[in-house]
Amino acid sequence: MRERLLLLCALTALTGCPKKGGDDAATLLPEVKAGLATREAKLKSYRIAGTVQDAGLEPVTFTFEYRAPQRLRGTLGPPASRTFAWDGAHFFQQLDGEKRFTTFTSALPPAKLAGFLSETFHPFMPEGFRTPLLLSHATVRRATHPLAPQAVELVQKLDGDAAGLEMVYVLRWPQLDFLGRRTVSPDGAAAEERVEEEHCDAALSLCVPKRLGRWQGGKRVGETVLTRVELNAALPNDGFTLTAPEGYDVQTRTLVESPPATQPTDG
Repeated sequence: MRERLLLLCALTALTGCPKKGGDDAATLLPEVKAGLATREAKLKSYRIAGTVQDAGLEPVTFTFEYRAPQRLRGTLGPPASRTFAWDGAHFFQQLDGEKRFTTFTSALPPAKLAGFLSETFHPFMPEGFRTPLLLSHATVRRATHPLAPQAVELVQKLDGDAAGLEMVYVLRWPQLDFLGRRTVSPDGAAAEERVEEEHCDAALSLCVPKRLGRWQGGKRVGETVLTRVELNAALPNDGFTLTAPEGYDVQTRTLVESPPATQPTDG
């Protein structure tokens, strides 16, 4: 019997049979993609509030509401509160310090509009509340984490203006809750976001960050702390359609594409 076991082990070594649990990137990446899509579908809406603070500065309060598909409302402040909202048809900007209220209609192509909304509302959406954008050449590997005995690292190297930048997401396995993100630039400079406290929902079988620390060059440089987290909250449509407070200067404008930059000419 012992000789038979030794023979089987030798044959396994010679033939290069796959090891147990060796679910390499080829099979793991599709599972991660499917899992992220499933997780995103679970989280149909949320309401959060908290503070963002950079080292040496006072904390800034914010609130944010999201409801699929593409209903968004975020407020910064006080003291000088600013509110931005998109109700699916109009973009609203309310500046309380200046008592100005503007309603924008959009003449942007869909891709440009999506980029504008992403740029406007991205600061309100902590990591873990949005799904990582997967590039075609992303890779996945197994990992561990203090908050998760089993985790995966989603590794992506960026192109274009950010060419050479490596971004690594750490996600709990198999729920794919966000646990951290590291970025390393071509010159070796590193930055990191770390989940330090979580809000978990047993019914949804997922967790989201409640406290996020930001690190750069090995030093803590800031944090985001959520004091309110409501997942799949009931958020009616009219909550994203703003109306001007009394006494505000009211304007109506249109979102249009910026004209191409004029190239300098000789003479």
